[in-house]
Amino acid sequence: MGDELFDAIVIGAGNAGLAAAGVLRGAGRTVLVIEARELGGTCPLRGCVPKKVLVAAAEALDTIARAAELGIRVDGVHADWSRVIDRQTAIIAGTSEAIEGDLVRRGVTLVRGAARFIGPDRVAVADRVASAGRVLIATGSRPRPLTLPGGDLVTMSDALLTLRAPPRSLVFIGAGVIAFELGHVFARLGTRVTMLEVAPRPLGMIDQDAVAELVRASAEIGITLHTGVTLECIVRTDEGLRVDYGVDGTRQSVIAERVGHGAGRVADLDGLDLAAGEVRVERGAVVIGSASGAGASPFQSVSNARVFVAGDALAGTPQLSPVATYEGRLVARAMLGEEVNADYTALPSCVFSVPTLASVGLSEAAAKARGMAPEVKLNDMTSWRSGRTYAERHAWAKVLVLDDRIIGAHLVGHGAAETIHPLALAMKHGIRASELKDFVWAYPSFSSDLKYLL
Repeated sequence: MGDELFDAIVIGAGNAGLAAAGVLRGAGRTVLVIEARELGGTCPLRGCVPKKVLVAAAEALDTIARAAELGIRVDGVHADWSRVIDRQTAIIAGTSEAIEGDLVRRGVTLVRGAARFIGPDRVAVADRVASAGRVLIATGSRPRPLTLPGGDLVTMSDALLTLRAPPRSLVFIGAGVIAFELGHVFARLGTRVTMLEVAPRPLGMIDQDAVAELVRASAEIGITLHTGVTLECIVRTDEGLRVDYGVDGTRQSVIAERVGHGAGRVADLDGLDLAAGEVRVERGAVVIGSASGAGASPFQSVSNARVFVAGDALAGTPQLSPVATYEGRLVARAMLGEEVNADYTALPSCVFSVPTLASVGLSEAAAKARGMAPEVKLNDMTSWRSGRTYAERHAWAKVLVLDDRIIGAHLVGHGAAETIHPLALAMKHGIRASELKDFVWAYPSFSSDLKYLL
């Protein structure tokens, strides 16, 4: 039997792969999508969406904790966590089936199983072989491997998301985004949370003043953070899981019911046999760039111009589901022969802790490293009417303005995840800071505070 022929093969049915398949099919191309797991990828099934259900519960607990300041007496609070997990399950139920139905309606061919290259333009799934002029690797990411002894005792984030009862104590290896987000959830349920971070500072890519505000908020709810640690081992004992580590030249240990993975994620390229596809890989990432030749896409393999990569499988770009969708659409256009350029300068992102940290554009340190001297607008808004109305304990903002243009904004507090978007839109479309100040905002609202932040 000969190869099945397609215009494009998409390996992975997450945000990037599905976005690319939609654009390609809309252009009349024949498309094969290959997925080894449930359709939809990490975000709707094992990441953003189920996590946000838990964060919503934590936000409710936070509001209740401040209720007395709002004049509301609450007599007794009980978090029925099993019901929260049931609600989470119900919200994500049917996601994969809906995606499959959409692919069928669009005329996309779907194959379930693990894909592997068997040539520069040939991909196999079990004994089924297909070839195409364009192949997209959109396989997403996986937790960063932990090399310390006892690393197999660590609970991954997707398993933490489905625990039917909160652990009494939890140690995160790493203080990344997921550690802060789930750490805030579990701390509000009474879990004793500790984070052990190898780097000298957590969340190193985010403005460090904003991170410092989040760290203060974390300490207030009992989260312990150690940075600059040397991880030694994880050992199962009669008392629980013991993590041995060094900090400030001393050897220490902490015992917890569970140890969680909070050390970030890497591109998931396992099992693809990229060597057979003539796809060059360095340090666990597909090498892309202009070395593919004149007019090459920024998503194109340098060693095999037929192969492209997007989403979390693409190293060096933000591992965010909206970014994966954005890249999927761009890479599909590149696969159709268009010249494309990716612009990441005005993409907002959030750490969905409680309070939320929202960010867009450059940090102050990054701006200065580029030789810029922006005006730094720093505000603590807890005493403002908006903050006092909701008895906010953290309402903080830093906005960087250069020549009347916003080049970066970093918010911590209630409403930050929504308020960041007007700032991102201003950056994207060249709206001046002075124009945002002059805009008439609905009042009272958190967004109406924007004019005082610029």
